[in-house]
Parts: sequence; C-alpha cells; structure tokens
Amino acid sequence: MRQDERVLYGVSHRIVPPLLKAVWRPHVIGLEHVPATGPLILASNHQSFVDSVVIPAVVPRPVSFLAKSDYFEGTGIKGRLMKEWFEAFRALPIDRDDSKAALASLDTALSVLAEGGAFGIYPEGTRSRDGRLYRGRTGVAQLALTSGAPIVPVGLRDTDKLQPVGSNRPRLVRVTVTFGEAIDVRGQYDGVPPGRARREITDRVMTAIAAMTGQEQAGVYNERPPDA
Repeated sequence: MRQDERVLYGVSHRIVPPLLKAVWRPHVIGLEHVPATGPLILASNHQSFVDSVVIPAVVPRPVSFLAKSDYFEGTGIKGRLMKEWFEAFRALPIDRDDSKAALASLDTALSVLAEGGAFGIYPEGTRSRDGRLYRGRTGVAQLALTSGAPIVPVGLRDTDKLQPVGSNRPRLVRVTVTFGEAIDVRGQYDGVPPGRARREITDRVMTAIAAMTGQEQAGVYNERPPDA
C-alpha cells in the first residue's frame, strides 16, 4: 500500500466504520476467526452492492475487493468523489467486460496476498437476485492453493434489505455478519488432481457460508445480467 493510500485508508477507517456502526448497528459474530496479520482470503455470499462496504467496516484490518472499473472512471465532482470513496476502501478496479478479466483479477488478488494483505472475494461471481446461494466458482480455491492463504468464510444476512438490487439509497436495516472458522488448505490436497482439489475446497467454502446464512443452495452458477 502506498503512503498516500495508507493515509487515506487510515482517515476513512477512523471515520466511516464508526459512523456506519452507529447508524446500522451490524451484528458481528465470529470476528475472532479473522487473523490480525498475514495473507487472508475472505470469501462471502453476495447479496448487495454494499457488501464490499459492510465487510471492511467490521474487519479491523484493511480488506481489498475488486470493483467495476466504471466506478473509477466517472467525471466531474461526483465521479471524483466516487473514485476516492472506492480507493479509500481499497477497492481495486477490474474491467469485467475484458475477456481476460478473470485472469487479471486472480493476479491482482495474488499481489495483495503476497504483500500479506486481506482480499475479499464473492465465489458466486455476482449478486444473488433471488436470495439463493449459488454454486461457487473455483477462483477462491485457486487463490488459496497458490498463495497458501487461509480462507475465512463470511455469511452476510439482510444486506439485500439494506440496499436492494436496483436501489441507489441504503435503508435503516440491521445486518448480520458472521465469520466462520478458517479453512487452511496447505498440505491437505497434495497429490489430489488440481481440478478436483479446487472444486472440493470451493464446495467446503460454500457449505460453510450456507450454514451461516441459512440460504437455499441453488446448485447452479449465477450468471451476471447484461446490465449489471
């Protein structure tokens, strides 16, 4: 993290999380499962645009998420403020329309983990629009196997009510954020075919998330709508 980013994050994290907690009073469970230092993958279900704000607000260490590059490219005062907001929360731009976006996102995540940082990821790929938990994509397992970082499953509840899909304004809703026990894959999948290892790890993560959220598991992948 550059010096200017450290300053911006430090200022924003002293102001924004306490404000959010005072207004929305999130119920946080299992925060002791989040290591204070070292590379870390936070794998969460995805219900709302605000998920990438809620998680960093309750975790006492910087967490980087990927965000659409559009959020960093706006013009005028609104565009500048949006860019600074996302940078303050350590969001990393990704062009989701680029055919190589998936590989680029993995490289970006690995660079964060290599520096001992925490990286947030949504294995579903995009927000659930019907409340079900969709099948996880195996990028989360690839990150863990490549970096050796533990995966902490995260279960979010009621963020879809805090800011429903299609809404531009958050509502006064109390959300619950649950952190599960870390999944450490180091040495556990030696000799297992890579594809099978990635699938098994990802399914373990999604099963843990389902247990925390109570969501029905869809059993299929979630596809991003054309206008998302």
